[in-house]
Amino acid sequence: MRVAFFGGSFDPVHRGHLAVATAAANHFSLDTVLFAPTGRQPLKPSGATASFEDRLAMVTLACTADARFSPCALDAPRIDGKPNYSIDVLTALGAQMPEAKLFNLVGIDSFLGLPRWHEAERLMALVEWIIVSRPGFTLDSASLSLSQRARIHPLDSVHEDVAATHLRPRLKLGDPCLDLIPTSVSSYIAAHHLYR
Repeated sequence: MRVAFFGGSFDPVHRGHLAVATAAANHFSLDTVLFAPTGRQPLKPSGATASFEDRLAMVTLACTADARFSPCALDAPRIDGKPNYSIDVLTALGAQMPEAKLFNLVGIDSFLGLPRWHEAERLMALVEWIIVSRPGFTLDSASLSLSQRARIHPLDSVHEDVAATHLRPRLKLGDPCLDLIPTSVSSYIAAHHLYR
């Protein structure tokens, strides 16, 4: 079984996220892409706008777009209030799915910040990596060993330039953003008065 962990704020989840997940699933023959909202990202101290529960609910709605997509609550906020670290959640996922070949699905901009991640060396060796290209970023600038490079799988076929930071101001003004957000997610946002 081939499983990709797709973590992030998903604040809100949008068509760009779905396009990335679809392209990764198609290109790397993934059985499952786990959409996992992060409870508290250590490198984003301001946190998400919507609650974890709302972001998980939106991801659950969005995952109906493809049978290979599943919502994942494994990266929920910690009871002790500490940040969520990828090394912890991916270790837990590996323990839950010992038979699976695990991938971490991330954008190249996030991946290039890997040296700042908690236990980056161990994290790099823990799973394989699907790296989504973005304009203006290149893997050439990453200092990686040959063994590390062998665990990296570039994904260059997605060109959806959508960012949740650009959607939230529109949502605040009452725009449902149906051009970029699945209808079910837009309806949830309206019903729960999110981003207003």
